[in-house]
Amino acid sequence: MPTTAVQLESIPFDHERVVMVTGSRSRLPIIVAVHSTVLGQALGGARLWAYPHWTDALADALRLSEGMTLKNAAAGLNRGGGKSVICLPMRAALTDEQKRDAMLDLGDVVESLGGAYMTAEDVGSSAELMAIVSERTKHVCGLPAEQGGVGEPADATSEGVHSSILATLDALFGSKDVSGRRIVISGLGQVGGRLARRLAAEGAALTVTDVNLGKKELADSLGATWVDAADALTVEADLFVPCGLGGVLTSQAIADLRVKGVVGAANNQLASHDGAAELAARGILWAPDFVVNGGGVIYLDMAMRPGADAAAIAARVTEIGDVVATIFRDSAAKGITTLAAAEQLAAARLDAA
Repeated sequence: MPTTAVQLESIPFDHERVVMVTGSRSRLPIIVAVHSTVLGQALGGARLWAYPHWTDALADALRLSEGMTLKNAAAGLNRGGGKSVICLPMRAALTDEQKRDAMLDLGDVVESLGGAYMTAEDVGSSAELMAIVSERTKHVCGLPAEQGGVGEPADATSEGVHSSILATLDALFGSKDVSGRRIVISGLGQVGGRLARRLAAEGAALTVTDVNLGKKELADSLGATWVDAADALTVEADLFVPCGLGGVLTSQAIADLRVKGVVGAANNQLASHDGAAELAARGILWAPDFVVNGGGVIYLDMAMRPGADAAAIAARVTEIGDVVATIFRDSAAKGITTLAAAEQLAAARLDAA
């Protein structure tokens, strides 16, 4: 679930700039949150999602943009953190024309920031929609390859998560072998679906779920066990892999978990900062999300550079697993949570800048 309105009051405001407008064409609330440009132009995707109230969308934008600052810093990129959110009414289904209007409105807001922020696709958006945004601003990336862009970053995000899964298995069991490991994947979207296919091919025993019941066909094709989304947190397994929306690791959810480790693609997995200590107290190894899912921004940043080298990009994304392993070691050596160890890694870059 996205951040709730109640949580908005508890979110510290240390952002450089937050812009919220009603789109002139779409009449939808559009929020762009620039958390930091200390390391460079802020980079973060555009989320097109339905929220109970516009304050829920604002809270999501604030947390996601702060997470992007940590993600980009931990990934070693000269990029700051930002995020954009287009708030849809609950149970809304936009026509293609309405989506176009929303993307044009987003492009206008991004352009108004004068280059402080670059957007890209995220939950609910796509490379094709980013091409519409590009009609109003040049500060957008991840456009379709046939339009001269670098395409969607889901492959790279999935690769980084996979590398992190191997690092987590190695830390827990002394082996990166996936075969026979019981893994629960919650969310079978762009990244979760890719992970499910790859882990199934590698011999993992998968349990999967998604709020979209149509994804059950994928589960059946992979020989995976399907469970209701509400039951995924209580399945006994080696790893829980959250790949949907954030906030899934509430205190109650952490108490209900029956796994040895958590590592996944979802942003803002912890409902509160204290969740990291709660996981540690239960002996559950958590790989910090903003490190694990950094493959997408690494790909976007490196692929846009002149003379981009595909092999170099792939190697950099795979190195995410090494960073996760380092965080695990630092956490154990210093007696701190894995979240604190990851935050120290990101803070060191920000402080140096």
